[in-house]
Amino acid sequence: MNEFDAVILANGAFPTADEPLRLLREARFVVCCDGAARHWPQCDAIVGDGDSVPEALRDRLIQIEEQEDNDLTKATRYCLSKGMRRIAYLGSTGKREDHTLGNISLIARYKQEMGVEPFLATDYGWFVVAEGESSFDSFKGQQVSIFNMTCNALSSEGLLWQAYPYSQWWQGTLNESAGDSFTLKGDGFYLVYRTYQAKETALK
Repeated sequence: MNEFDAVILANGAFPTADEPLRLLREARFVVCCDGAARHWPQCDAIVGDGDSVPEALRDRLIQIEEQEDNDLTKATRYCLSKGMRRIAYLGSTGKREDHTLGNISLIARYKQEMGVEPFLATDYGWFVVAEGESSFDSFKGQQVSIFNMTCNALSSEGLLWQAYPYSQWWQGTLNESAGDSFTLKGDGFYLVYRTYQAKETALK
């Protein structure tokens, strides 16, 4: 996995898998979204309205009262103000499903509108945002899902099933890598999800 300028820990399900926990332990700078600081009190900064921050950690609070954006976006803007653009997002899924969907879709906004290079890791895999033609490191049997954001044209090389400009998110799920890399070609933005582990049947 790549190195990042910062890790933002959201207040979703705290990660338990090795890879997201490694990212958190090795992070150069950790920003917690409000209540997430209870799970990682050694964070460098806490961003939010402060209503869930323990008193002992309030000296690290960057209090932002406005309600137009959620805490994940406020934390992202804070990182950008410090010159940090390569950002890993943890704890962004789990708990409420509407928050999960919202947070996943937000990383596309961060890439398109703010110039962030986002990486959203879960306990099972990770999301990145890509544009145009992009190649991805992979391995045989890795599960791959593609979520079209703005493409009118979309194709693939190195996947078991050819990508196309999906009109609905479910259409690009459950694909699989045929080797050690794959390439996607689109005329806009799309999300790519890859699992840490190969599908068991692909290993037989």
